[in-house]
Amino acid sequence: MALTEGPVQVRELAPDLARGVMLALIAVANSVVYLYGRPYGARQHIVEEGVLDRLVSVVDVAVVDGRAYPMFAALFAYGVVRVFQRQRDAGVSERDAKRLLRRRSRWLIVFGFVHVVVLFPGDVLGLYGVLGFVLVALTGVKDRTLLVAAGLWSVLVALVQGTAYMMPSDGTRSFFFSFETTDAFEAMALRPVEWLMTPFGMLGVGCAALVGTWAARRGVISDPARHRALLSRTATIGLTLALLGGLPAGLAVGGFYTPTGATMLWATSALHAVTGIAGGLGYAALIGLVAVRIGDRRGPVVLAITACGERSLSCYLFQSVVFVALLSPYTLALGKTAGTAEVAVIALATWLASVLLADLLRRNGKRGPAEVLLRRLTYGGRAARIAR
Repeated sequence: MALTEGPVQVRELAPDLARGVMLALIAVANSVVYLYGRPYGARQHIVEEGVLDRLVSVVDVAVVDGRAYPMFAALFAYGVVRVFQRQRDAGVSERDAKRLLRRRSRWLIVFGFVHVVVLFPGDVLGLYGVLGFVLVALTGVKDRTLLVAAGLWSVLVALVQGTAYMMPSDGTRSFFFSFETTDAFEAMALRPVEWLMTPFGMLGVGCAALVGTWAARRGVISDPARHRALLSRTATIGLTLALLGGLPAGLAVGGFYTPTGATMLWATSALHAVTGIAGGLGYAALIGLVAVRIGDRRGPVVLAITACGERSLSCYLFQSVVFVALLSPYTLALGKTAGTAEVAVIALATWLASVLLADLLRRNGKRGPAEVLLRRLTYGGRAARIAR
């Protein structure tokens, strides 16, 4: 059976709304990495002097950092499962459906590599491309096994993430040196090597993807009204754990708390990483509940944010273009003088611009350019019409 694009379907609100909102969190989290030219403190964050910057740093680390990407991973896994299900429902053989997903994953890795070399070494597209291969291999795995594997993986997350930040900072940057490199070509040469270290800082996405696969099989996000109780529990517990588990690291970054000794540094980072997984799932659940409340009443704001979510790949790449243009040492170099509060404003303004551009594309009946290219490469010459 040949691959099929399937019938045109009305897109589900919750996944696109979640992706659109999630991109705001990712913008804030990524923008901080561009700050340089000052001493580095806890979690490789610059040492802030102003009270506002310190407070924003606390909020950033406690509720955004390490929470946005797990949410994205859960939604990515959801999308993989949905594409597989739709292909099978359209009569495509399991072998061909898996082949399609593997081809899509290979191209995601290529997208990620180009993104790294040109713009951003902390790229997640390549990691999700690798994750796509894993998810294809797990299509026949039992649901219980997925959840057990997610639990076991969280132990590895704690061990690795705790170790990554257990040494006291000496005031210098320990990784991602390209962000403070003044020569554009030298930075370009450093990024691919730095990219290889990125998975160690994002191990939590594996847990979130496993849970996201489990949830997609049950249609938790596809039909949030039917799973309201589960979503409510997940949102309440997940976000509470994320806040409580992220506060110690946030207070350390903000200079309001100083962990003493390697063990305490390890525990602070490990707790931040593990509860970040819970937070990512909690955010996804919360937006699912919001989608239930919205129902069919989709006003201009909701339509614009969901347009951004539908074009999340293009909007994600757009953020990197803006940040490099404004913050890098070899461009406008605002990263040398801006504080955490100022760069958060830049990040949110960039996200808002991407929302407006995505909505403009929606009004004109156009997909995002990156989505068009990925679908063309994945499906050959056919214009892909499967919603993620």
